[in-house]
Amino acid sequence: MSIAKIEKSEKALEAVVVRFAGDSGDGMQLTGSQFSDTSAMFGNDVATFPNYPSEIRAPQGSLYGVSGFQVHIGSVEISTPGDNVDLLVAMNPAGLKTNLHAVKPGYGIIVDTDSFTKKNLEKAHYESNPLEDGSLDEYQVIEVSMTSLTKEALKDVAGLDNKTITRTKNMFALGMVYWMYHRSRQHTIDFFRTKFKSRPELIEANTKVLNAGYYYSETLELIPNAYTVAPAKMPSGTYRIIMGNTATAWGFLAAAEKSGLELFLGSYPITPASEILHELVKHKHFGVKALQAEDEIAGISSAIGAAFAGDLAITTTSGPGLALKGEALGLAVMLELPLVVVDVQRGGPSTGLPTKTEQSDLLQAMFGRNGESPVIVIAASTPANCYDFAYAASKLALEHMTPVILLTDGYIANGSAPWKIQPVSEMPDITPRIIYGADSQWRSYKRDKDTLARDWAIPGTKGLEHRIGGLEKDQTTGEVSYDPENHQYMTDIRAEKIKRVQNEIPELQPKFAQKGDLLVVGWGGTFGTLYAAVKEMKQQGVEGIGLAHFNYINPLPKNTAEVLRNFKKIVVCELNSGQFASLLRMNFENIPFLQFNKVQGLPFGNVELTEKFKELLG
Repeated sequence: MSIAKIEKSEKALEAVVVRFAGDSGDGMQLTGSQFSDTSAMFGNDVATFPNYPSEIRAPQGSLYGVSGFQVHIGSVEISTPGDNVDLLVAMNPAGLKTNLHAVKPGYGIIVDTDSFTKKNLEKAHYESNPLEDGSLDEYQVIEVSMTSLTKEALKDVAGLDNKTITRTKNMFALGMVYWMYHRSRQHTIDFFRTKFKSRPELIEANTKVLNAGYYYSETLELIPNAYTVAPAKMPSGTYRIIMGNTATAWGFLAAAEKSGLELFLGSYPITPASEILHELVKHKHFGVKALQAEDEIAGISSAIGAAFAGDLAITTTSGPGLALKGEALGLAVMLELPLVVVDVQRGGPSTGLPTKTEQSDLLQAMFGRNGESPVIVIAASTPANCYDFAYAASKLALEHMTPVILLTDGYIANGSAPWKIQPVSEMPDITPRIIYGADSQWRSYKRDKDTLARDWAIPGTKGLEHRIGGLEKDQTTGEVSYDPENHQYMTDIRAEKIKRVQNEIPELQPKFAQKGDLLVVGWGGTFGTLYAAVKEMKQQGVEGIGLAHFNYINPLPKNTAEVLRNFKKIVVCELNSGQFASLLRMNFENIPFLQFNKVQGLPFGNVELTEKFKELLG
């Protein structure tokens, strides 16, 4: 259906999915984040999914150079960025071709017709112009000379070259979308004033183009008119939109404040974890010390040194970096010092898909070190609760004197959602095991009878001098020991110390059903999509289906076996080839586990999940 066939109308919607797609230089990430932030300030529940190429600047107009940003807004609970797209904004032919499959028939597409040149069509492997050959007849296509209209809007603005003018066309598209969904432009205009405060010509240019797109939509009689998406009913409180990496950084800031320690981050930049480093560097006023090390090994080694000196010590990385950190992480296990390692997982192996999401580092987190070297492993599951689990990882490390690996992934790290601000005063207490003095009977590896954690003696404290290093320790004095029975004891006690963490973590709480025919099991960043799929099936009247989602991986919650045995079938869904399913089989030999796996650099889709669950239920 062409745009000329559409009558003007206004319609209230519970939720809508918008995707912006274009070249890396078209500003799709900025456009999408502004639409997300504006919608969140309006009161909508929001979930986002940025999707961008691995190359810093892929060839312009190429299929693999497309950058996209998907936004799901609603007046109802939103837990995923959405499957099918209600509106696609395609800034060029490549953006249209790579994203058209996601648009529901009969729904909207906005295109910049100025970009549909012969050269760009060839780069996108189009044999004919889709705007002319009838291939888009089943969609509501809004053809706009966006580049030309942008230039017209800025013809009187001084100090702009042609490249700068062209780069503002994304704001024309954003203005159109703001008008279509009754969004205010003020937040974005305020953003311009802050971002470009030293460049007034850019404030004027972007504001003019944003307004031009908005008023263009208002005056174009044949465009489908605005839809309304009412504010969501959310628990009372103060909210802000937050990305997962930012939430992770803030969780560590809160933990440092609550524990009374200074925060040290030793890190080497790596996609998609670098933003944690970038965020923490901004907060030196909170006592943050951040070191951008020359490599991954130096990053974790500096963090171990900071832990020895009495800091809350963090190092951040992704899968390839976690592999490089393995030897030093084993050292931290031997030293029994508190350390948090954040692994923001991405597609692998090797460089793999550095800007795409995956859950394939789980077994590396569990076993990727020489010798028997157990660590606590936990996983965040939403952009917002990255804050909670960064805080939890810090608490566990500081109170149990052991390294903790916190797993997130590219999907939740780069995604964003509303976050109810949590004052540090309301967070659980953190009690580091630092001691400031002891009698002559003190020994460095003497343990707490409940947690088995040793004391944290800061170097330079009189009377607490002790030996430290990577060689095996005597079970009491901490001196080097080659005694076989002592090594057996220390191996067992380090494992038991991790197991006793079960006493500190919450039990597993299944959602939707406590027992029945099918239990959907997930972990980490798949929570939103699994939750939405099971919820949809319950709304369709399907009984006996539940969801058990794991945030604590090592050790597992105490009641895991009890929960699993309450269901006839169990399907483990994860973005790898079955790593968590393998762990469950190791721990629960008599329980059969089915698998549903995806390794495409993309999150699960709602349709593929519900189809699988229906198949398993017969």
